[in-house]
Amino acid sequence: MTPAPSPAPSAAPRRRAFAPNWTMRAVWAALALYTIYAASLLDFTLARFLTGLDNGARFLGRMIPPDFSRSNLLVDGLLESLQIAVIASFAGILLSLPIGLLAARNLMPAIVTVPARALIAFARSFHPIIVAIVFVKAIGFGALAGILALVLASIGFVGKLFAEAIEEISLKQVEAVRATGASFMGVVIMGVLPQVMSRFIGFSTYQLDSNLRNSTMVGIVGGGGIGGTLFSAFQRFDYDFVAAILISIIAMIMVGEVLATWARSRFQ
Repeated sequence: MTPAPSPAPSAAPRRRAFAPNWTMRAVWAALALYTIYAASLLDFTLARFLTGLDNGARFLGRMIPPDFSRSNLLVDGLLESLQIAVIASFAGILLSLPIGLLAARNLMPAIVTVPARALIAFARSFHPIIVAIVFVKAIGFGALAGILALVLASIGFVGKLFAEAIEEISLKQVEAVRATGASFMGVVIMGVLPQVMSRFIGFSTYQLDSNLRNSTMVGIVGGGGIGGTLFSAFQRFDYDFVAAILISIIAMIMVGEVLATWARSRFQ
């Protein structure tokens, strides 16, 4: 029996498995060139960087050892920051529920989702520090300005993620609830919330953790909390007390992170 003839070799040249992507190489080269150009415009030089390291070392030396003698001032500032974060998180998350629901395009018509998404985009457009400056100018110094700034930030973050979570749900459960003749709120409670509640709890704990950090920053511009104490200590060149404040803030953030992790593992 005569064996079948082997196929003729292809005349087309074999293409290399890992051909270079010249387009991406050009993009990275352009990015590197622009980075060098931008650094030259911003007066970023090696000599200035080394001088900054030397000044930073002297600054850190003046912060050691930390001064915890004014513990009452520390505790009052930390408690106020904690209160700002909790109040802002509660109010912001509570407002994010209806706003996120109205922004969900698989449940609401465009005439409703467009304004809701515009509100969320507006809330996400500015850093809480900038918003806090505006509120401080509008209503004066104090914790209320910080709370309002963080409420707006909470709406921008939680509202967006909540709307996206609703858009990813299975509509079969929603249609099944509708088929029973349930009202719109009944559909939301029985068909929508059970599918997104675990993710919403995760969003809420993340936002509480974020507000806890931001509550220490809004005080720098007059929004209350430990940030105001920190700014005053810097103005007085009281660097050992600055170190004590920074250590206290780090400890508070770490405790908040542990509690947030526990809450996510407990309720999700």
